[in-house]
Amino acid sequence: MSDDRMRGDKLLCEVFKSPRKEEMYLYVDKREGLARVPEALLERFGKPVSTMTLILTAEKRLGRAEAGDVMAAIREKGFYLQMPPAKEEYLLDLYRTPTEARY
Repeated sequence: MSDDRMRGDKLLCEVFKSPRKEEMYLYVDKREGLARVPEALLERFGKPVSTMTLILTAEKRLGRAEAGDVMAAIREKGFYLQMPPAKEEYLLDLYRTPTEARY
């Protein structure tokens, strides 16, 4: 196979999770590894923990991202950063308002 074997409609992808932030993931081209990920991002992300390797196609179903967007970002920037989901507004209120005793 040529080196361009995953440049068409497929991409061999490695997924790393952050040890510092729950549900934060970094997707990269398996062959390039973390070489194109900016140092500043890696410092904030923490030491990446490899979680899986998969072949991405535009049709592949991912939990919280569109596979086509992930592939485009990896090819363009060298990585795709998946942020944790936003907290629901009612959960944020628990942190803003002191709890009142209820009788």
